[in-house]
Amino acid sequence: MTQKEKIYLDYAASTPVDPKVIKAMLPYFTEKFGNPSSLHGFAQETKEALEQSREKIARTIGAKPREIIFTSSATESNNMAIKGAALAKQQEGKHILISSIEHSCVLDSAEWLKKQGFDVEKIPVDKDGMINPEVVQKLIRKDTILVSVMHANNEIGTIEPISKIGKICREKGVLFHTDSAQTFGKLPIDVKKMNIDLLTASSQKMYGPKGVALLFIKEGVRIEPILHGGGHEFGLRAGTENIPAIVGFAKATELCQKEMKKETERQIKLRDKIIKETLKIPDTFLNGHPKNRLPNNVHFRFSFIEGEAIVMMLDSYGIAASTASACSSPKLEPSHVLLSCGLKPGEAHGSLRISLGRWTKEKDVKYLLKILPKIIEDLRKISPFKNVH
Repeated sequence: MTQKEKIYLDYAASTPVDPKVIKAMLPYFTEKFGNPSSLHGFAQETKEALEQSREKIARTIGAKPREIIFTSSATESNNMAIKGAALAKQQEGKHILISSIEHSCVLDSAEWLKKQGFDVEKIPVDKDGMINPEVVQKLIRKDTILVSVMHANNEIGTIEPISKIGKICREKGVLFHTDSAQTFGKLPIDVKKMNIDLLTASSQKMYGPKGVALLFIKEGVRIEPILHGGGHEFGLRAGTENIPAIVGFAKATELCQKEMKKETERQIKLRDKIIKETLKIPDTFLNGHPKNRLPNNVHFRFSFIEGEAIVMMLDSYGIAASTASACSSPKLEPSHVLLSCGLKPGEAHGSLRISLGRWTKEKDVKYLLKILPKIIEDLRKISPFKNVH
């Protein structure tokens, strides 16, 4: 039996735009529409909004406004960080370290660099997806120019020890980049204390509009531009700035900072309730670190059944969830993240990601916990894998 009510539990893929963010954006579509690179009054109005937004966002992570570059997406920011930093430092060395559980845009950027003659090495993770900083220290060589480790994994939610990794990189004179698309606005970030040289963040993951993201570039770090043109964003990212989206990004950042402590505590309670109750289902396991994980992330694997079937059944009951990253879930291949954690392909296929957000209510969690055990039971009854195992 299905129901009409819709419950969204896929906040890690994308978030709805907060109404307060939309209100802040609206004037910049119709009234304040000037190109910030022009010289007239309309332009000065939008130029001021651009720089105020840059300053607001920079302040939240302990950065200088000039260290914030606006881009179109986290994918662009990660490409710019990985390729741009590598190309700028290739005379010093060509060895790059990335974690084995990075988002596909980081992995694919590194693969592109391999074709250009760079030596790319992957940093292994343990069964919980955690990186050991001592392993990073051992892997760094004299010709290592860049290390990239995501702040928290987008699939299994494990939070990495990036402050320790950043400290090692700083001591070794190696650039350190972190993809914080899943943590920006959810966890406190201080680029100075965490020894970060390059940082990626995305508006659409934190109740802001799609089509805008940022790259923090520490003062003094050289980047080879990927897009060439009119010299926008301090000559590092050509293209007229998306002022409505940037204003929305800044407002979303402001709201997240204001509500972070309260919202984190609320989501952790809901998260832990889901974990506790779901693990009562036989042959069910938690993926990712049991404690050191994102406050809104739950990731399970269920033996003998396919994750895609679980997602489709949940959807028939009005619940939206996913099996993996939204960028890779249509591929129907085992998650590279779960394989890196030591799971076999068959185990990785039976996974489910539930991610909570600002509008997730306790009644939504209760409904999920009522429906999920029955779905797992029904799917196992018709599973061709159960007898095999």
